[in-house]
Amino acid sequence: MKAVTPITSPHNPKVKAARALHRRRRREREGKILLEGARLIAEAAAAGCAPQMLFYTPWALEHPQTAALVEAWPEVAWAVSDEIMALLADTVTPQGIIAVVAKPTLPWTERPSLLLLCDSVRDPGNMGTLLRAAAGAGADGVVVPRGNVDVWSPKVLRAAMGAHFRLPLRTGMGWDEVPELVRGLRVRLADVRAKRPYFEVNWRVPSALIVSGETTPVGETASRLAHERVVIPLAREVESLNVGVAAAVMLFEARRQRLVASATPLTEEERAP
Repeated sequence: MKAVTPITSPHNPKVKAARALHRRRRREREGKILLEGARLIAEAAAAGCAPQMLFYTPWALEHPQTAALVEAWPEVAWAVSDEIMALLADTVTPQGIIAVVAKPTLPWTERPSLLLLCDSVRDPGNMGTLLRAAAGAGADGVVVPRGNVDVWSPKVLRAAMGAHFRLPLRTGMGWDEVPELVRGLRVRLADVRAKRPYFEVNWRVPSALIVSGETTPVGETASRLAHERVVIPLAREVESLNVGVAAAVMLFEARRQRLVASATPLTEEERAP
């Protein structure tokens, strides 16, 4: 690969356009997101979201995955100085490569059998964990109404580790629009005050799980949607689990039940919400 002169000016139009995507409104208006790190960019590319702009530092080309990305999209790849990379990056120690890609638009399943609903989840790390767990457990999609952290923020994208490109997401709606999305599903609310353990319910039926931020009471509309409340029984007087961990436990119980009983058809009574 021939030597190139890195971009060093923060006023470069490409740099300014990419930096603007740190703002939520700009991401929403343009339908674009920032991805940081070779692994995440490669995940996006494999899912059909090719880089529209690719910024890299020359030293990062020592890493084979970074070099492969630059070689694959040379027409949109620009070398930048360490100072410009620091301006573009969301991390304290950048990995040396950042891409601008279009938001993925995975089709929503018309008849989902397992959905995750997020209520007032404001921590980016928790949201990323929720998306990753939902993808791993085989959920058909995640519903993220207004009042949650932006699922397209750089921190959430990193924490989800590629789940955005495998999992249909419905975002930005009000809770008044959610009932239509869960019609025909058995809706369960994770609640530390509930009495029924999560493993005693039948997750084989088409289901939706509502989880909320640990420091915020569940919203009134979300609460009314629930057919029942479930809890994870904890030992040693532990008060609660991180919302991402709690959701993962319940979602994988749903997956376990479905795998174990996949050869056994549901009765009509079991199918009823």
